[in-house]
Amino acid sequence: MTHVQSARRIGAARRSAVDVRASLALVGMLLKYLSLATLVPTALAIGYGESVWPFLAAGGIAGGLGWGLERGLGGVGSVGFREGYLVVSLTWVAVAVFGALPFLLSGEPQLDRPLDALFESMSGFTTTGATVLTDVDALDRSLLMWRQLIQWLGGMGIIVLALAVLPRLRVGGRQLFESELPGPEIDQFADRIRETARRLWLLYIVLTATLVVVLIAIGLLGDDRMGPYAAFGHAFTTMPTGGFSTEPRSVEEFSAATHWVIALFMLLAGMNFALLYRAFVRREPRQAARDEELWAYVGLVIVAAVVITTIVWAEGFAEGERAVRNGVFQSVSLMTTTGYSNFDFAGWPTLALMTLVALMFVGGCAGSTSGSIKVVRHVLMGKSLRRELRQTVHPEEVVPIRLNRRVLDERTLRAATVFVLLYVGIFVLGAGVIAVDTAFRGPDLSPIDAIAAAATTLGNVGPGLGIAGPVGTFEGFSDVSTVAMTILMWVGRLEVIPVVVLLTRRYWRV
Repeated sequence: MTHVQSARRIGAARRSAVDVRASLALVGMLLKYLSLATLVPTALAIGYGESVWPFLAAGGIAGGLGWGLERGLGGVGSVGFREGYLVVSLTWVAVAVFGALPFLLSGEPQLDRPLDALFESMSGFTTTGATVLTDVDALDRSLLMWRQLIQWLGGMGIIVLALAVLPRLRVGGRQLFESELPGPEIDQFADRIRETARRLWLLYIVLTATLVVVLIAIGLLGDDRMGPYAAFGHAFTTMPTGGFSTEPRSVEEFSAATHWVIALFMLLAGMNFALLYRAFVRREPRQAARDEELWAYVGLVIVAAVVITTIVWAEGFAEGERAVRNGVFQSVSLMTTTGYSNFDFAGWPTLALMTLVALMFVGGCAGSTSGSIKVVRHVLMGKSLRRELRQTVHPEEVVPIRLNRRVLDERTLRAATVFVLLYVGIFVLGAGVIAVDTAFRGPDLSPIDAIAAAATTLGNVGPGLGIAGPVGTFEGFSDVSTVAMTILMWVGRLEVIPVVVLLTRRYWRV
C-alpha cells in the first residue's frame, strides 16, 4: 500500500467520525430561529392583558443559547448521514426544554415542577396530547395557546420546517429529512429536499387555515362554544394529530357538526401528505386512488368504526347518529394518534377498549403527521407473512413483494421488520417500567391501564385508560413513570431508529 493510499484511508476514517461540534452548532441555529415562535403568544398576551415576560424570557434564553452554540462552535458546517441522527435526536430534546420554559416561568401551579413542564412540552411538540393538567381553564389564554401552538410546530417536523424556511441551511438536507421522517414509505415527489419541505408545509398551512375558517363558520351558525379562539386552538392541534384541547373535556361539549368536521380533518391529517399534495394541488387523484396503504388505512378505520359503533349502541351508551358519531370519531382519533375524545370512553366495555388500544399500534399513513407504527409497515408485514407461508409450501418459488405495483428490495422489508420488532420491544420495556413503578408508588393501575399508558405515549396518541383516560390526567404518576413516558414520547416521535442508533458503540467509532 502506498503512502497516498494510506493517507486517503486515514482521511476517510477521520471523516467517518461523528462531528459533534457541527451537530451541536446546527441544533443551536435551529433553536435560535425557533425561539421567534414565542412572539405569537406574546402578541396574544398583550391583547388579553396578560403577562408577556414568560414568553419574552423564554425566547431570549432559547435564542441566546442557540446563538451561543452556533457561534461558539464555529458555525454550521457540513452535516452528513451519521450526524443527521444526532442532530434530529438532540433537536427534539432541545425544543422540548425550550417549550417548557414559558410553563415554568409563568408561575402556573400545575406546571411549576420542571418534570411536569417538560412532560407537557414533550407531549406538545411530539403531538402526543397526554397532559398533567387537572384544570385547563386555570391557564392564561396566551399560555394555553402556546400549548396548542407547539403541537402545530411539531406536527410536520421541526427539521422539515427549518429546511423549508432557512435558505442558508448548509447541511445534508436529505439526511436530516429522512432521519426525522424515516421509513420506506416516504415517497418524495421532488428531487430537491428543500422544495419538498416547502410543499409539505404549504399544504399543512392551507389545511390548517381551511379548518380554522370552517370551525369559525360552524360557531357562527350555532355552536356557541366554537369561537375564533377555540377554532384556532383546535385547528392547531387537529392537523398535527396532536389532541390538546382548550376545553377541559376535550371536544365533547362542541356540537355534532364540529365533531364531524374535526373527524374529517383528522382523517386527512392521517393520510400521506405527498399523496394529498398530488391529489389536491397537482390534481392527480389517480395516484392516491391506487395507493395500497391509503386503501388499507381507510378500510381499517371503517372496520374499527363499525365494531365500536355496534358495541356502543348495543350496550346502551348511545344510539342513532350519536352512536355512529362516537364510533367514527374515536376510531379516527385513536388510529390517527390525535387523541381527541367526544365521549368519556374509559367506561366502555372491554372489547371496545381493546379495539381502541389496538388502534394505538396502527397509526396513520406514512408521510402524515400521525405517530405509531404506520399502516404501510403493517401492509409490508402482512405481505411478508403471506410470502413465507407460500414459500413454506413451495420452497423453490421466487415471490417478489410489491407495493403499489413496484417490487420492493429486501432491505426495505428488513428495515420494516426491524422497526416493528424494536417498537414492540421498547413498548414492552416501557409498560414493564410503568407497571412495576405504579405497583410500588401508585397510582393503582390495572394491567390494561399500564399497557395503555405505554402504548399511548410511545405511539404519540395521548389519552390512556383509568386515571389517564380521555378526561383524566397523567398528573398522578410518580416521577419515575413520568420520566419513562417522556422518553417514550421522544423515542416514538423519532420513530425509534435514530435513538437506538445513538446507543450503539459502532455509531461513535471513528
